[in-house]
Amino acid sequence: MKILVLNCGSSSIKYQLLDMENANSAHLLAKGLLERIGLEMGEFTHKYNGEKYYEQLPIPNHTEGIKLVLKALVDPKMGVIKDLKEINAVGHRVAHGGEKFSQSVRIDDNVISMIKDLCDLAPLHNPGALQGIAAMQEVLPGIPMAAVFDTSFHSTMPPEAYLYALPYEYYEKYRVRRYGFHGTSHKFVAEKAAAFVDKDWNKSKIVTCHLGSGASIAAVQYGKSVETSMGFTPVEGLVMGSRTGDLDLGAFMYIMDKEGYNTKEMNTLVNKKSGLVGITGGKQDMRDVRAGKEEGDERCTYAFNMFSHRVKKYIGAYMAVMNGADVVVMTGGIGENAWFMREAILEDMEFLGIKLDHRANKELIGEAGIISTPDSKVTVVVYPTDEEFVIAQDTFNLVK
Repeated sequence: MKILVLNCGSSSIKYQLLDMENANSAHLLAKGLLERIGLEMGEFTHKYNGEKYYEQLPIPNHTEGIKLVLKALVDPKMGVIKDLKEINAVGHRVAHGGEKFSQSVRIDDNVISMIKDLCDLAPLHNPGALQGIAAMQEVLPGIPMAAVFDTSFHSTMPPEAYLYALPYEYYEKYRVRRYGFHGTSHKFVAEKAAAFVDKDWNKSKIVTCHLGSGASIAAVQYGKSVETSMGFTPVEGLVMGSRTGDLDLGAFMYIMDKEGYNTKEMNTLVNKKSGLVGITGGKQDMRDVRAGKEEGDERCTYAFNMFSHRVKKYIGAYMAVMNGADVVVMTGGIGENAWFMREAILEDMEFLGIKLDHRANKELIGEAGIISTPDSKVTVVVYPTDEEFVIAQDTFNLVK
């Protein structure tokens, strides 16, 4: 079964075409990225059979972007299929499922309506997914489609983990609570990393660290998420590329009052101008932050140490929540590749049963492996995430 996976943002489309032999086996045929959709000039990158195609061109909307993707997939030179009818199904990543969706679903008019109702909770993410769904309905009408939600894996959290200490009426009226995100990634690496070290994730306590420009941590106990760092929106939790992470709301209101900002300006401040960018004065890539730190840049040093400190703190907290951990997993762009950040996070945690193998950690970049010592009570695993595979897997099961 050939499945097209679409991850549509407000101005971008990430895609993969996978050939699924069964629910646990997939062959990547092609993948790519469209960026700057709706702007004067867009960018299109298509990777196939070890080759890469890149073009700058206007991409006025998501429908036109998806037409470009489909055209590339059947192109005589860079295509990987002969006819669009070879695509059997489409899986869409949808950021926010609220309390309406605790698992992936087949898309129909009712599902689309409910996703629209959730746009207030994810105004930067859900509209893009809806545009992708609408575009596929126009370009390939009648094709089976599935929605896979970032939030659904975390729907198993207990009330003490997901409720905020606000007047309860705001939960009842507006469903203001912690939802959590990166669910497909946390689920994938928890299960795969446990199997990698011969453990059953349904019988294990696992702390999963998805560390990238967006970053979150989850406590996965016996196959279920019981805590996660992101909240009502993806702003809460860790220090991120351009997001604040945890912030005293008193400080938020103080700045808003002093600067005379409105809510839209404050939303931009906490989402796009904070985190590593805000602390360093413009650096978002952790490699650049590290380079600044080594050159003696004080603000880069603050940013580097704040990031590692916050991750370390959350790992300890989630081990306390689960009364220990069997496995800690590092994934995401930073978790998989930045050995120096893994070292800063994981050293000096022997009291919690974590002993870092410094040599193994330095040598492991971008692939699965163990970076804890043989006598470490907690096994630390680096495992590359594959959210697109999870989306394809759920789509396969729903459509089949």
